[in-house]
Amino acid sequence: MKKYFVIGNPINHSLSPKLHNYWLKENNIDAIYDKRRIEEKDLENIISEVKEKKTNGINITVPFKKAVIPYLDKLSPEAEQTQSVNTIILSNDNLVGHNTDIFGFDKAIKNLNFNMKDKRIFILGAGGVVPSIIFALNKMNVSQIIISNRTKKKAEELKLLFNNLEILDWGNIIDFDVIINATSLGLNKESINLDFSKYGNNKLFYDVIYNPVETNFLKEGKKLGNKTENGKLMFVYQAFEAFKLWHKIEPSTNDKTLEILRND
Repeated sequence: MKKYFVIGNPINHSLSPKLHNYWLKENNIDAIYDKRRIEEKDLENIISEVKEKKTNGINITVPFKKAVIPYLDKLSPEAEQTQSVNTIILSNDNLVGHNTDIFGFDKAIKNLNFNMKDKRIFILGAGGVVPSIIFALNKMNVSQIIISNRTKKKAEELKLLFNNLEILDWGNIIDFDVIINATSLGLNKESINLDFSKYGNNKLFYDVIYNPVETNFLKEGKKLGNKTENGKLMFVYQAFEAFKLWHKIEPSTNDKTLEILRND
């Protein structure tokens, strides 16, 4: 039986096992997918399990998407540019890091029928999935990307990868068409203490968090008359792409797929 899992810290909120195990069963693949909460010191040993063929593939979530890179042999072009890896495969005895978050975000936004062209984007947060979101946004020809992070140094590091970024001190707000919460604020029902009330309505409030379904950030956006969307479809589509890399099969992404996740 093949073995796959997702690593991260925290990891309890992850619905990856539920989704991947559903797809494995649906496609009659003799495999199991689990989740592991780890510390950074465990990374080398865990990734070596793929090289030793004890494990067949790994997904990576926060805070290890960059930290895994030194233990890999190769990166896909997208993983190289974003310095962010969320999927590891073994190919010709090489550990290869892929970034399927870009595909996930791009497909989720297209599914919303929201035209990002020439829009001003304000991103809260600079870790985890943010490089992937910026990469995808640049391909969508947005007019401006402004980023604000509690630790300014992390935002400045991102500017080394994407020189079109503008950095705003945490706590300040600038007018926007789309605001994206890519912080972990909301996982445990925290609120983001920023006042969005003077920036009009009919904006898009997007939260990469998908569990809980509606964070306080999204509730606030909705209350102010804006369109809101959580990260569930992004999560499904990045998983779809990882599944395809591992099993060479395109799994189902229909209402039934979403229904199995809706119960959490």
